[in-house]
Amino acid sequence: MFKRVSAVVLFVQDFDDCLKFYRDTLGLQVVLLESDFAAFKMDDQDFAIQGMETSAQMVNLKVDAFEPQSGKVDRVLLCTRVENVDNAYATLKAKGVEFTGPPEDKPWGIRVAYFRDPEGNIWEIAHPLDA
Repeated sequence: MFKRVSAVVLFVQDFDDCLKFYRDTLGLQVVLLESDFAAFKMDDQDFAIQGMETSAQMVNLKVDAFEPQSGKVDRVLLCTRVENVDNAYATLKAKGVEFTGPPEDKPWGIRVAYFRDPEGNIWEIAHPLDA
């Protein structure tokens, strides 16, 4: 039935702030930009951000049906692979990205570091450890 998650779309309260973060700070290439929607190029993964008003209309809900971001951690973890976690960590940290801790090796065979976007969504950057 389900084969894979084909797209990730974050519903965001401050579209402009998030657009600047993903485009300018993280350096993701914008492939489609509308007034309240931006899609980014990420190899074979569709990733986008969309403003709250448009998002609510899309899923047939009212904006007030969504919980406002509280600054606490959400229950979603967005994971991406990078060539080298330590290099990506240093590059992003120099751009002001705040990480939850330095890169570390995990017993399940990856090196990881975690950061939050402007609205509190947590990202994992990782690369496999050599066997």
